[in-house]
Amino acid sequence: EVQLVESGGGLVQPGGSLRLSCAHSTSTFDNYAIGWFRQAPGKEREAISCISLSDGSAYYADSMKGRFTISSDGARNTVYLQMPMLRLEDTAVYYCAADSPLYCRESYFLDYNWDYWGQGTQVTVSS
Repeated sequence: EVQLVESGGGLVQPGGSLRLSCAHSTSTFDNYAIGWFRQAPGKEREAISCISLSDGSAYYADSMKGRFTISSDGARNTVYLQMPMLRLEDTAVYYCAADSPLYCRESYFLDYNWDYWGQGTQVTVSS
């Protein structure tokens, strides 16, 4: 079983930035991808980005392209989500998830395909 722990959330003003971390119990030798999702109050969970731990290939949901950046540090078993220029509408609980890299691609990057989830970290963008 894969264990995931998110951190780095908090309160930030519009235009500010945050870097979220997802510490995971897998390694680059395991055939997993790590994905980031978010869920705002009253809304469905939304896919953001995912990255394959074996080759570092990343995929971004269309709505997130050009906004956030995903990266992986194999030595630390941590995947990051860099979020610059945050907006009010970015307020949500952010989750990381793990599953097969087959789900880290167009048409398959959907929350119900991912089996392992962290507890989430709250991001609040407010002035």
